[in-house]
Amino acid sequence: MRQVNEFSAGGLVVDLAGREPRGALIGRVDRSGRLLWSLPKGHIETGETAEQAAVREVREETGIEGQILGELGTISFWFVADGRRVHKTVNHYLMRAVGGELSDEDVEVSEVAWVPLPAIADRLAYPDERNLLDVASRLLAETA
Repeated sequence: MRQVNEFSAGGLVVDLAGREPRGALIGRVDRSGRLLWSLPKGHIETGETAEQAAVREVREETGIEGQILGELGTISFWFVADGRRVHKTVNHYLMRAVGGELSDEDVEVSEVAWVPLPAIADRLAYPDERNLLDVASRLLAETA
């Protein structure tokens, strides 16, 4: 089986304007019909930096324009698709919402939701993404 490397970027965009900070999550339906919540992310396009791709992907998948506050970390994993063994590396960033409106218009996204920050860990489907939340809390405390 042929092995390929793929690179993506995304992150957690937070709305800090309300009484309770909240983050935007996306839901996708998996092959078994379950709705799985995750952080928005996608492929880095030719000529883009990881930061530019993260901001673009968050905007495309949630409708929210984000401004990067800092790095959350990198997640690396393997999967098989189309007869290929794929090693995917995803750079994640913490972003502050600076515009836009929450929207699930992206065809890759089934649902989007603002989730109170303390409830995000319980909603996220992937443990690796849940592990990024400690970094997000630390960065938010530093920028407050």
